[in-house]
This record gives sequence, structure tokens and C-alpha cells, in this order.
Amino acid sequence: MPQHSESRNLPFSAEQMFDLVADVEAYPLFLPWTAAARVRSVRDREDGAQEMDADLIVSFKVFRERFGSRVVLWDKARKIETEYIDGPFKHMRSNWIFTPGEDGCTVQFDVDFAFRNLLLQSAAEVFFYEAMRRIVRAFENRAQVLYGS
Repeated sequence: MPQHSESRNLPFSAEQMFDLVADVEAYPLFLPWTAAARVRSVRDREDGAQEMDADLIVSFKVFRERFGSRVVLWDKARKIETEYIDGPFKHMRSNWIFTPGEDGCTVQFDVDFAFRNLLLQSAAEVFFYEAMRRIVRAFENRAQVLYGS
């Protein structure tokens, strides 16, 4: 099962990066292979977090898949946890942590997943690490567009 973990120091505030990643409906504007995004529901939790169920449609060459995720937004802790609900995966999980720093923030990102379909899993493993780097760069580039340097 592919796994990726990355940490970057960026010249943007933890709040800015948290808001950017939390804006799931904007993903098709800048994320590679993201054809559409929709937030199904949003609710406040008793523990202070906000929880949303969201769908992404990912399209790459002949593959086009929809999958649903539960996204938990920990605003005060500046943390976002995503867990798979439905779609083509056996499992999928990702986490973002945004830590304030002197000249911006540190962004920590990790993801792991496995597809149900062995053909999709094999294709994903071939391109996984480059795809993850492109996705992280897409968030950095979006921050540059939205917030400048």
C-alpha cells in the first residue's frame, strides 16, 4: 500500500494554509487530476471540530473515479484529518498539520491508501510518489496565488 509523508516550511501562516486545504470545493481549480469536488454535509462536533463529508472525482487518462471522504477540521489545533467513506479504495487516510513558525509555518502531510482494484493499485504504485509531490506543489502554488510571497 502506498504511503507518503512530507514536511515543508512555507512563507504563509498556519491559518492561511489550513483555510486553503479546508476549502475542498476549490480543489478542481488547482489540484491535478481533480475533475470535481462537492461537499455533501457539514456539521459541528461536540469536541469542537467541524466535520464534513465530501466527494472528489479524480480523472486520469481512462480512469475516472468518485470517492467520498470524511474530513475533520480541527481549527484551533490547525489539523485536518481525512478518512475514506466510499468509492474505489480498500482504505484511504490523510493528515495535515500546520505549525506556526517565525517566517510562516511548517506543513506536515501524510497519506496512505490501497485500491480495491488490483489494476488501479498497480497503476497508482508506479506514479504514486511523483503524484504526491505534484499535489503538494499544487497546494504551495495555490497559496502563492492566493496570499503572495
